[in-house]
Amino acid sequence: MFIPGVNLVMLMIMNVELVKAFGRRTTKDQWLAAILPWYKIPRLAFSDKSAAYVGPEVWDAKHKKSFGREWGEAIVFAVVAASVIRTFFIEAYTIPTPSMEKSMLVGDYLFVSKMSYGARMPMTPVAFPFAHHTLPGTQSAAYVEWFKLPYFRLPGFGDVERFDAVVFNFPNGDTVLARPELQGFDYYEFLRNEAIEEAGNIENFSRSPERFNAIARERLLEGNCKNCIEADQGRYIGMPTMGIIIRPLDKRENYIKRCVGMPGDNLSVINGQLHIDGAAAENPEDLEYAYYLQINANNLSQGHLNKLRAELDLPLKSDLRVESQSEGLLKVSLTKAQLDKVKTLNFVSAVIPYLDTTKVVHHHLRVYPNDSQYDWSPDNFGPLYIPKKGSSVDIDLKTLPLYRRIIDVYEGNDLEVRDGKIYINGEEQSSYTFKMDYYFLMGDNRHNSLDSRFWGFVPENHVVGKAVFTWFSKQNSNDHIESRIRWERMFRTVK
Repeated sequence: MFIPGVNLVMLMIMNVELVKAFGRRTTKDQWLAAILPWYKIPRLAFSDKSAAYVGPEVWDAKHKKSFGREWGEAIVFAVVAASVIRTFFIEAYTIPTPSMEKSMLVGDYLFVSKMSYGARMPMTPVAFPFAHHTLPGTQSAAYVEWFKLPYFRLPGFGDVERFDAVVFNFPNGDTVLARPELQGFDYYEFLRNEAIEEAGNIENFSRSPERFNAIARERLLEGNCKNCIEADQGRYIGMPTMGIIIRPLDKRENYIKRCVGMPGDNLSVINGQLHIDGAAAENPEDLEYAYYLQINANNLSQGHLNKLRAELDLPLKSDLRVESQSEGLLKVSLTKAQLDKVKTLNFVSAVIPYLDTTKVVHHHLRVYPNDSQYDWSPDNFGPLYIPKKGSSVDIDLKTLPLYRRIIDVYEGNDLEVRDGKIYINGEEQSSYTFKMDYYFLMGDNRHNSLDSRFWGFVPENHVVGKAVFTWFSKQNSNDHIESRIRWERMFRTVK
């Protein structure tokens, strides 16, 4: 009874046993006692004159349960028990993308501890068992929104620590495009792309982003936007509507990244190296950076690629890319150990570190805070203060883009800018005090990861749990030459 979640199940069982002790043993009576005890038990006490104490039910041959009832109750109990375990204790996840390689590989199956930071109470508790946000085989929501609970986290073993591998709900996943083929895109990036297309260029868009975003949103709803057609390769041209889905916090997509910035830190990235409070941060053991490799040959061949993959154990769909066929130039992400190995290969004549200093990518502002006032890039980013609960920052038109989503969306204030002045909940403000802690997360595959450098902070109420160990791992033939179980990664702790 002291275990949250389990105590609710036990209370349901106790209520059922109570009405059975007063002779009410039909299926209807038991369901009412379990689901509506505030109706059934007072009725039993004050309205049902025929109810009398007969004692607990004794199961003998005469009162043996039917086959269907016995299996039905067993299945219900199993579903409830499994739901309690995955909600409050531990849950299995899989790694679908290479953003955390080589720390975590595509095809790794993880157990994530909900108890490490304290389990969140479900915010949309009325939902289909074992489904996250969509019913299997459909595009229908697997939850109902007419009953919601506020955010509350149970006590845990500790707090998020620097360099933890954290599972969290994608902050920008509060809004997604309705078409299944487009739901993997960041809606806000998609919206910005379309708004810049409407404006004609970034300069025009930056003069009035609200107006162009409103036009772009209407186009996304109608499904006739240019980027929609490009993204789905024209398969849905002519469809009258597309639609937008708004998802509650706990039903947004689950992501996993490494926590590199803690509340109260001043974070920056200088030439690809992470800095915290002005000092270079320690890099994870399996951190990957991208490099250009100059191949010592007149012309690149498939043999060179195959040999490089074999030497470095690279998957077929790794981010190994031919930059110039004639010049023999490749681009690939490598750990420090792989980099040392590459330098010993006789067919590699030069290794050149890659730096992503592009300020504008594909005609849109891609790097956080996605504002033309900031010329940051993935490898030269910040400095940026990471909000800590109770701390305050000065806000003006220059700093507002950094914290606008926190103030307006994550912490639920009414934010408005009028005549160059900032109003929060109707009052002019020049500073803001944060109500929650925030974190900055990045992928270990630094040049192949969409992380906080692109979409900003992760609020504490979005944190799901800590990745603790890999219980299974399998590479498939689509990504590798052969499909096999990675026995060496079984029951390996996540570092």
